[in-house]
Amino acid sequence: MRDFEELVAEAVAADVTGWGFDWLEGRASEQRPPWKFTSLLSQRLGQVSSALDLDTGGGEVLSEAKVFPPFMVASEGWAPNAERARKVLEFRGVQVLEFDTATHNWPVPEQSFELVSSRHPVAPNWGQIHRALRPEGSYLGQHVGPASAFELIEFFLGPLPVERQLRDPEDEQREAQDAGLTIVDLRTARLRMEFFDVGAVVWILRKCVWWVPDFTVEKYWEKLLELDALMRGGQPFVAHSSRHLIEARRS
Repeated sequence: MRDFEELVAEAVAADVTGWGFDWLEGRASEQRPPWKFTSLLSQRLGQVSSALDLDTGGGEVLSEAKVFPPFMVASEGWAPNAERARKVLEFRGVQVLEFDTATHNWPVPEQSFELVSSRHPVAPNWGQIHRALRPEGSYLGQHVGPASAFELIEFFLGPLPVERQLRDPEDEQREAQDAGLTIVDLRTARLRMEFFDVGAVVWILRKCVWWVPDFTVEKYWEKLLELDALMRGGQPFVAHSSRHLIEARRS
């Protein structure tokens, strides 16, 4: 394994825009949920005439769809990702809008879409999802669940008992129902993650900035050294991601 400083410097210099994770190939791994969301979304997109994909990132997941409906819109709240998404989606007829889905005034007409989708939304806005859906339209999402990657997060921040309870799928189900939606499917999965070198950890913390919000290499230098020593002993750092598939329908 290369020395600590080289691994850290490489991770600091690497690009973290978009939602691709190819940089981690050979350096980290994560099990995938059994429902295969990308394939499921691609199938659904081929069955509707209009769709809205929320928090689309750089368009990585949406771009894998074989066909798009005649009216296809994607949203992204972070400007660098929105620009990246335009480059991979607009030539296929997808309109990319830049807005924060946490707001209560989405710039889309009411009852515009047969399908609203999202892979890992920042925070599902069920009221606006209901508003955007046509009657009998559906929401299909793969969400991050509670305590996802918390073994790694708490390595840096210490115990977070309150935060561990957030993103509970049962809470999201109730919120969706309160907004007027009917839940038709809810599945959960707990998935093994492995990090093989300290560079992989630095990179993921730079990309997923909400994991350790005050993360900098300088601030956490000693913790990174500690982590590096653990991994040099021949064992990966193991954490677990939490995911749930949720499908809801507007009456």
